[in-house]
Amino acid sequence: MAKILFVEDDMSLIQGLKFAIEKTGHEVITADTKEKALKRWRNEKVDLVILDVMLPDGNGYDICREIRKESAVPIIFLTARDDEIDITRGLDMGGDDYISKPFKLSVLMSRISAILRRCNNLNQTHECMQSAGIVINQMKGEVYKGDEQIFLSSGEYKLLKYFIQNKDRVLSADQILSNLWDCDGRFIDSGTLTVYIRRLRKKIEDDPSDPVRITTVRGMGYIWNSEVDR
Repeated sequence: MAKILFVEDDMSLIQGLKFAIEKTGHEVITADTKEKALKRWRNEKVDLVILDVMLPDGNGYDICREIRKESAVPIIFLTARDDEIDITRGLDMGGDDYISKPFKLSVLMSRISAILRRCNNLNQTHECMQSAGIVINQMKGEVYKGDEQIFLSSGEYKLLKYFIQNKDRVLSADQILSNLWDCDGRFIDSGTLTVYIRRLRKKIEDDPSDPVRITTVRGMGYIWNSEVDR
């Protein structure tokens, strides 16, 4: 069972959700401000963070930015509306998923289960993968570019792993989407995939504006080039 940090300033909402989540066996710790959230993050070892975007003393994006400086823990954003700009911003900051308010409890529970399941699956192998100067230590869930450790979100990690497993093969957007995300009733579109590709390129490419590891094949999809000597 997981320890979940739930950051939300609506205490009536968070108490009800805390009770429901803990009935499934997970432990939930809460915070209603940015300051409290970062303090709890630094003092607790958590497996998942759920972030409300709007907080009295800041926003969830700021918290996500601080967490991503040192950890790839999965992050789910709660957005007040299904706004493409808010969603894209959350994903660009390093978020792994988002839920638009109002939402059903069953949807939240499904997303929590799916993201924790993905993270558990990523850590089940003890082998290392290496290609184009990138090394994945699957036992530790760590990624290195040369001697430098790179911190990836769980979605970025899974995307990178899938590319290296299928190196030098053109992968269509549909192939990538169907292999990376759980079928939990949510449609992940190609626009969301583009955000993940852009984020991953920023972290593994020497020049993200001129990528050489993950290149676009016009009209077909993407390819991981294993022969890059960087």
